[in-house]
Amino acid sequence: MAKAPRRGPYICGIDAALDVVSGKWKGLILWELDAHRVRRFAELRRGLPGVSEKMLTQHLREMEEDGLVHREVHAEVPPRVEYSLTEHGRTLNQALGPLGAWGAERMRRESSEAVAVAEAARG
Repeated sequence: MAKAPRRGPYICGIDAALDVVSGKWKGLILWELDAHRVRRFAELRRGLPGVSEKMLTQHLREMEEDGLVHREVHAEVPPRVEYSLTEHGRTLNQALGPLGAWGAERMRRESSEAVAVAEAARG
């Protein structure tokens, strides 16, 4: 079943923004690409513990359609595909900064644990 396009009408700007970043992994994909600039699919998957291949593929396609992620296919054998943020994606990531700070404060206040991500996967 095809997913309906996300083009409004919207109630407000927050509604429109959340439409683009809906889903557990999109914010984390933005964060990972911002931190590393360019990532191959397997690198993204290693950097996001728990994401399935299917979900990562789906989110990357949606983010590409929304103009947040650039997908570059290099003409090599085997083909090399790299993902990076567009300028539009970078501005969204910057806008999410205060939300991340709010979340970090919430984690501190509630003594929530953070997922440990191996340094080898991070860099």
